[in-house]
Amino acid sequence: MNLEGLKIAFLGDSITEGVGTSSSDKIYHSVLCREAKLSEAINYGISATRFSRQSIAPQTPDEISLDRNAFVERFGTMRDDVDAVVVFGGTNDFGHGNAPLGTFADRAVDTFYGACHCLFSGLIKKYLGKPIVIMTPLHRTDEIKLAENGEVAFDRSLKEYVNIIREVSEYYSLPVLDLYASSGMQPAIKEIQDTYIPDGLHPNDKGNAVIARKLRIFLEAL
Repeated sequence: MNLEGLKIAFLGDSITEGVGTSSSDKIYHSVLCREAKLSEAINYGISATRFSRQSIAPQTPDEISLDRNAFVERFGTMRDDVDAVVVFGGTNDFGHGNAPLGTFADRAVDTFYGACHCLFSGLIKKYLGKPIVIMTPLHRTDEIKLAENGEVAFDRSLKEYVNIIREVSEYYSLPVLDLYASSGMQPAIKEIQDTYIPDGLHPNDKGNAVIARKLRIFLEAL
């Protein structure tokens, strides 16, 4: 795919919003826009947001806002006049979501499986015939969560969420850039964390440059 002159929408969480970078021009999609000569990179990144809605009713205004801004709730408000869409999320569903994983048969937005189905099928219908690319979460320093104080109803690992994203993407025949498997950034190695992901979650300018480079190669190969 020739990227020059294209308008691409980026649906995501804090990483897409730009948390961890020194300025907005260092975010991965801004780097891609500049280096691949896109006409526009439209940033739909909102910090702390998830694919799925909570399974337990939110109790605070902040929780309510997060639910309203879940990917599955807000993709419909995205602009129609784009040439492609990139979805980059899932780490917050693992990190602080309470929606259960569910099963592949689910089509409800309050399980992770169901949210993936609703989001991916909804994007296909909204942007019929246009490329939709899914990026898996990056590695992070805390990749296994155990139930604590009733806050999380189940034990889980980030890898489970990555596998579900891959599985549902394959079902809809959507191309997946598997950053979990191939970004080269594993913050369990101190030197990698210090260089690319200082807080263990959000890539810095150098980490975003890695994502931009890998995404450009991936998109150009479509």
